[in-house]
Amino acid sequence: MSRFLPVRALLIIVAITVTMSPVAFSEQRAERTLDEIKTEAVHRAENGMYPLIGLDPGDVKEAFTSIHTRDKDEWAAAFMGVADRYMNEAKSLEKTDPVKANADYIRAWRLYSFGRWPIPASAGKQRSYEKAIEAFLAHARFWDPPLEIVRIPFEGKEIIGYLRLPKNANGPVPLVLAVNGLDSRKEDLSESFSAILPFGIGFLAVDGPGTGQSPIKVSEHAERMLSRVLDYIATRPEIDKNRVAMHGVSWGAYWAAKMAIVERARLRGASAQSPPTDTFFQKDFLMNSLIGNREYLFDQAPALMAIFDNVKTVDEMAEVLPKMSLVKQGLLGKPMAPMLILAGVLDTQVPISDIYLLLDKGDVPKTAWINPQGGHLGRQVKVWPDPRIFKEVIIPWLVHTLEAEPAKESH
Repeated sequence: MSRFLPVRALLIIVAITVTMSPVAFSEQRAERTLDEIKTEAVHRAENGMYPLIGLDPGDVKEAFTSIHTRDKDEWAAAFMGVADRYMNEAKSLEKTDPVKANADYIRAWRLYSFGRWPIPASAGKQRSYEKAIEAFLAHARFWDPPLEIVRIPFEGKEIIGYLRLPKNANGPVPLVLAVNGLDSRKEDLSESFSAILPFGIGFLAVDGPGTGQSPIKVSEHAERMLSRVLDYIATRPEIDKNRVAMHGVSWGAYWAAKMAIVERARLRGASAQSPPTDTFFQKDFLMNSLIGNREYLFDQAPALMAIFDNVKTVDEMAEVLPKMSLVKQGLLGKPMAPMLILAGVLDTQVPISDIYLLLDKGDVPKTAWINPQGGHLGRQVKVWPDPRIFKEVIIPWLVHTLEAEPAKESH
């Protein structure tokens, strides 16, 4: 192991508490009102909580002064209005003050991204999403090693990914294929996974099926898109195709768990945060836990519907979701790659029973990080925020699993 991170530093918390109720946030099934969304969003920005991690509460409050209805374009316009100011300032400062310009691009990207959240379901939100990508790529131009935009042909379309490889590598490097969740994007993953480069590991971030710039929607066989990405990885001589791992969050964790089975021969391991496996996909869970879920800021059901083709109603979603179950697909119990599975017992978005089910199956030991006081992804406000979980649990496991060595510094 590297001098940066000995094996003994790997923090694993296994505290499975079956008797605890998984409902700890709210019994209410109605969506938040606009005023409730504003109050909760500011609270989350002030406390570094998803999906407002990294957003300045003052910027959020400023945008909200221009939002008076639930109209999607009004929402997008308000956040774009604040973000545009930072974007314009960044462009003007690129040559004279690159540090400030970069900070402005980051601020603009996060505001634009929240302007399209959870999905770009209107013309205005789509524009905000496009601006988010523009601002992110402007920020990424400051990176060293650089970000490479890869375009992988796929079924007459293309898979767009962001690739970064460590500098000064001595031979092919290990790589993490990172897949986002329902409402996060490959840009978010790229920002986070930049922290793995010093350990001599690269990453390739792509939008999962049905999200972002993905060429296909979610279906029982949509993992073929990610298999195509593995095909591409094998063509890059800079990457050690025998040391490839996968990471996914939420819906991305579903794909990570499935790929750990169907692509076990090509994956050294897979880390998955709150992977849905079976109960999540059943109608009862949809109706009683996902509709109006308060752990989710707003509009989880519309976001879910959007990742499928031709799903416009809750009833249609209740018809199609069960087909995604790994039990229904006959996959659980088959041989699989090693996994790190992270979850929170109090998660109201993915039932903890789905995590226990996955832990029980397969043919190789798994590593579990189960937070008895954690919600979705195992996060716990102020105690186990997303960045801490990523830094102290996910990266160490991936470094260990990929048998990585730290990148050599240039002199």
